[in-house]
Amino acid sequence: MFYFIGMGLYDEKDISLKGIEALKNVDHVYAEFYTAKLFGTTLSAIEYIISKEIRVLTREEVEEFNIPLNAAMEKDVAFLVAGDPLIATTHTDMMIEAKKLNIQTTVIHSSSIISAAPGLSGLQAYKFGKVTTVPFPDENYFPHSPYLTIKANKELNAHTLVLLDIRADENKFMTANEGLEYLLKVEIERKENIVTEDSLAVVVARAGSDRPVVRADKIKSLISEDFGGPLHSLVIPGNLHFMEAEYLVRVCGAPHEFMEE
Repeated sequence: MFYFIGMGLYDEKDISLKGIEALKNVDHVYAEFYTAKLFGTTLSAIEYIISKEIRVLTREEVEEFNIPLNAAMEKDVAFLVAGDPLIATTHTDMMIEAKKLNIQTTVIHSSSIISAAPGLSGLQAYKFGKVTTVPFPDENYFPHSPYLTIKANKELNAHTLVLLDIRADENKFMTANEGLEYLLKVEIERKENIVTEDSLAVVVARAGSDRPVVRADKIKSLISEDFGGPLHSLVIPGNLHFMEAEYLVRVCGAPHEFMEE
């Protein structure tokens, strides 16, 4: 049996009781932290709960050497991922490979930023369009795709969840400020009036923690704020229902002008 087990958003307490039970009963436990990472816990804290050693794998060990799947050919194996399993493409690929190898699978779900960010921002989940990610730019690499996704969603009056790049192997996690700066740079190049300094944005930091930060304001006000440690994400709202606008003002600190509008 191969178990895909979600660890949730922030610490070891986010793992479900069903997940803990499975982890205690399997022969081997593997984990990956290159797609996301939990900042409210440590590996040893999780190992203490399940009384078992966890082997953390690199992307190469998961995607090229197939270490977890190879082990599951003969043993019961658990594969721990931050957030909810099968959200990342690398995990869906593992599911496909498991089926090809006739390995039985079980998915044990947990919380995900895909649902947490819309909830914390007070924006109606069914009004969200396509999700996008802002990558770390490199020399000759500065894609406009996040901006274009926001544009397409706005044309449908939809909100956009904007995830921010993670390079866990370099201990590098994009901040909300960097994500906003990236989008403004694309605006300067394209001049389409999609994401400007006067655009409304929502910053969500450390979702799943006891004290998450959720701030809504014009980008020119947010871009210089300190939102604390990772992980950060953004929401660029589309048209607002009056209840959404009131939530952003009263809960997320947006200027009253947005509720008036």
